[in-house]
Amino acid sequence: MPILTKPDWEDLGGGIKRRITADGEKLMQVEVHFQPGAEGYTHNHPHEQTTYVVYGGGTYTIEDRAYEMRAGDIILVPGTLPHGFLAMQGEETLLLDSFSPPREDFRKK
Repeated sequence: MPILTKPDWEDLGGGIKRRITADGEKLMQVEVHFQPGAEGYTHNHPHEQTTYVVYGGGTYTIEDRAYEMRAGDIILVPGTLPHGFLAMQGEETLLLDSFSPPREDFRKK
């Protein structure tokens, strides 16, 4: 049976906030909101990830390669690869990230 939620936003600082919108056994979906020019610094994790740009856009970097992304674009990040995102100046950006397996570190303790 589906579980519908209205999750709260978690302020990550630096003009970024996120909320888990779906949290299953094998998949997690997370909205990430960026203020104009906010930067999600380069990091990595073992989870496979897709990122879909709902609105706004920016530069998504995987390893040393940069991808310009706008609303409607989607990218797949294999597990363990370093990646980050820099939101464009002048408008807010909303990303929809999916992770498999789910990110235990995002779940509230």
